[in-house]
Amino acid sequence: MSIVIDKILAAQPTTERGRPTQLSSDPKGERIAYASGKSVFLRSIDDPSISKQYNNHTNTTTVARFSPSGYYVASGDASGIVMVWDAVEGINTKGTYPIISGRINDIAWDGDSQRIIAIGDGRQSFGRCITADSGNSCGEISGHSKAINNVAIRQQRPLRAATVSDDSSLVFMHGAPFKYNSKLGGLHKGYIYGVGFSPDGNHLVSVGADRIIQLYDGKTGEATAQIGQGEHTGSIFGVSWSKDSKRFVTASADQTVKVWDVEAGKAVQSWKFGGDNVSISDHQVGVVWPTGRSDGLIVSLNLDGDLNYLVEGTPKPTKVVQGHNKAISALGSGVTAKGQTFWTGSYEGRVISWDYESGLGSHVEGSSHTNQLSAFNATKDRVYSVAWDDTLRIADTAGNTFIGEATKLTAQPKGMASANGRTFVATAKSIDIFSEDKLVDSVPMTDVTATAIAASGSMVAVGNDKHKVEIYSVGSDNKFRLTEELQDSTDMITALSFSQDGGALAVGNSKGKIRVYNTATWDTKTDRWSAHTARVMSIAWNTAGTHAVSGSLDTYVYVWSLKNPGKRIKGNQVHKDGCFGVAWVDGDKKVASTGGDATVKIWNVTLE
Repeated sequence: MSIVIDKILAAQPTTERGRPTQLSSDPKGERIAYASGKSVFLRSIDDPSISKQYNNHTNTTTVARFSPSGYYVASGDASGIVMVWDAVEGINTKGTYPIISGRINDIAWDGDSQRIIAIGDGRQSFGRCITADSGNSCGEISGHSKAINNVAIRQQRPLRAATVSDDSSLVFMHGAPFKYNSKLGGLHKGYIYGVGFSPDGNHLVSVGADRIIQLYDGKTGEATAQIGQGEHTGSIFGVSWSKDSKRFVTASADQTVKVWDVEAGKAVQSWKFGGDNVSISDHQVGVVWPTGRSDGLIVSLNLDGDLNYLVEGTPKPTKVVQGHNKAISALGSGVTAKGQTFWTGSYEGRVISWDYESGLGSHVEGSSHTNQLSAFNATKDRVYSVAWDDTLRIADTAGNTFIGEATKLTAQPKGMASANGRTFVATAKSIDIFSEDKLVDSVPMTDVTATAIAASGSMVAVGNDKHKVEIYSVGSDNKFRLTEELQDSTDMITALSFSQDGGALAVGNSKGKIRVYNTATWDTKTDRWSAHTARVMSIAWNTAGTHAVSGSLDTYVYVWSLKNPGKRIKGNQVHKDGCFGVAWVDGDKKVASTGGDATVKIWNVTLE
């Protein structure tokens, strides 16, 4: 048996209201780099389902920048660490350098891919200039009295650098080594969020919360012109130059992205998101104009984490790449009229449907959940979801939208299962029974709290906090009749799963142990599935019932054999911060997994 990664459906960039998110493109314009959670993703622009994930940071990542050569990436995190690593495989770390005692806000490379300036919000200093291969100092950062938000380095000699800060000033530096040359205050009247040299080195631009676009001479740092007064009506969070140095693009909280002609000093194209309504989720908090492309593509980022593909001359995005940028807490899989599809939900209530063939995600429209998703159940034309907002919602798979009103549950949901046209939701107080999309009954749970549920035919298995699994027979009258009580577990039951034919029940607990029962006799088939070292979050059987896959908080995925319980295969450190959901896809040839890193990963699985 073997398990090998097939593709990583990347998390979206992490965003924060009122703070810019940095995007970077490689020199060929083929990939973008960005920070998300504790990872950094290198993602194909033309096929967003292809990506590399760098996992070596132990704190929340904040920025990632390709080197001008395209061979390396420098990334920073919230603890002030900068790592330099290879951009080809996204695995090998070249150097780990402590920069400041606080958040790294931005990083810039020099044109030789040899020097780095990293800046942010430190206690003793706001940044450092270092060599990329050794971390030795190659200059100093000074002149600011508050956190530095953005940095840029001129790619030609003589080397120049500029930093902008919350103190409303721009500091211009000469290098190398980089040293303070001049400070320009009073031009901006608020936080300055973005700065950038034109590719030819002749111009420098800064943008900020005061909605001002300020131009400077790229060699001397002297202010030359101020343009765009009154155009943007919200803070400008990002700026990026075109490869011809004649235009640049800005992204703003006024829900617009604008392209500017430097010589004319005017906006030549504008894209407005969210219509005429005020939409906080459509705040544009990042933008990059990838060099090396012939199609002039611009990529902007909104507060929800959606990447918008913009092309001059087109009034609307040519593509919108959607997904999660917060931990995925639930996974559901099914075959609809569109083919193999799976659904994911994150802890803030966002629900995404994924097309398996293309690997692209799409936000489920309509009135969504407002809290962490607990579970999904899918039929051919409906998807049922429950969440910690104590509701069950139904989505139409064809229209990819929530339909009808949410149904209030009796308490917080712990799990959901379907069988014989009925859906059972285990809550902290009861088992709620749904039929034909309506709540038809509720069975109180006395003295125990349900922690997991599974169903097959007329059998319903309910795990509880007393380390027991209760097996019920449920008739057409929806009455629960206790038929068996399984008491072998020494810890709380956290996951249950019936094989497709109902002949086996897998029981996972909070210590990582899985026991399989024969449902005809309730004898133990195996208790040797015990390699996990933390809570089992999800178990799924293949169609034949010969193998099962499990995901755990220990970050691993295991594929187990029922015939040979001692044989198992492991996916190492599959999801940073834990694996929360697993499912078989593509006719049991592959496994999908989700977890705390907000990714969906597809694995090629070869069974014995």
